[in-house]
Amino acid sequence: MNSGIRQYALICANYWAFTITDGALRMLVLWYFHQQGFGALAIASLFVLYELCGVFTNLFGGWLGARIGLNQTMNLGLLLQICALGLLLVPADMLSVAWVMMAQAGSGIAKDLNKMSAKSAIKNLVPQDQLFRWVARLTGSKNSLKGLGFFVGAALYQYWGFQQALLLLMGLLLIALVASLLLLDKQLGRSKYKAKFTELFSNSSALNQLSAARLFLFAARDVWFVVALPVSLAQYFGWEHSAVGAFLAAWIIIYGAVQGFVPQLLKQQDAASKLCFWAVLLATLSFAIALPLLFLAADNIALSQMLLLLGLLAFAGIFAINSAYHSYLVVAYARADGASLDVGFYYMSNALGRLLGTILSGWIFASFGLAACLLASAAMLLAAGLLARGLPSSE
Repeated sequence: MNSGIRQYALICANYWAFTITDGALRMLVLWYFHQQGFGALAIASLFVLYELCGVFTNLFGGWLGARIGLNQTMNLGLLLQICALGLLLVPADMLSVAWVMMAQAGSGIAKDLNKMSAKSAIKNLVPQDQLFRWVARLTGSKNSLKGLGFFVGAALYQYWGFQQALLLLMGLLLIALVASLLLLDKQLGRSKYKAKFTELFSNSSALNQLSAARLFLFAARDVWFVVALPVSLAQYFGWEHSAVGAFLAAWIIIYGAVQGFVPQLLKQQDAASKLCFWAVLLATLSFAIALPLLFLAADNIALSQMLLLLGLLAFAGIFAINSAYHSYLVVAYARADGASLDVGFYYMSNALGRLLGTILSGWIFASFGLAACLLASAAMLLAAGLLARGLPSSE
């Protein structure tokens, strides 16, 4: 095994371990506070600092990675996640909303340091003509494992308990951190020149356009995914926590699996030209999923539930194609030296979209219901498609 592939494998293993704990933590926090009687808007507020910190972490983390090396930022992400989990081990009477928001802020910083480092490192490890395949594999596998993390978190909460689950996740991350400290290349991703603080913002028009489209793409998913869907399944359809976690896991696993196969299904050179088409197709589907909830839910709960679930699984596949093209293009557009600066800026937009979606998920669901969240998703997907028009080829 050559050194590039070995480093890629290490980065994947690191990223996978982190991703499982990240998905599990989200489920643990969601169900703990739902069981305490918190409403949808209050639960959504728990994740606001998580997403907000991701915005700043991606922006400054890209600059930091270019200066000190991506191995350092990746290891820092693992350490911060261990600390964030540790903050939640306090006695139950100390688990206030403010305390959990603080822990989630640390987790948000950790997640985006880890993701930015992994995505940026690929630019330096694989040939340009193989980027689409390797980026899709990394991102697809990560998303599938995040789905597994959702299931693990929900199942651990239901059958083992909140604090015991946290200890198990901390142990997994500690193993990953030790392996990363010992084996990861110390010079990975470090720029040959000292990146300037003024280079935080991208001066590439293509990257800026792609970043704006990414913001609306992920806001369109999280506006129904973060709070509205799990609370609806538990509250209105009577699902148990583990069943909700299993469906969310299945959704993410399908999304990740399709994402990993996109390079085999579609052509790399179509990435920029097809983004608008796939986004508009996804907007049409989101609108169609909302209709049964508006017109059938009261009269036929079983049918509306089946159509909802089938529609959302189809959404996962089409969303995966959009996301795979996006993830490839940002790495392709990024500069060769100091790629983390461009990748960090792009994922700042991703985090902004998730923040917007998280806030709207709680507010729209609490005010108007799940169908309204899906209609908002359709509108944002149309915006993502329009913003992606005219992007240059990466070739």
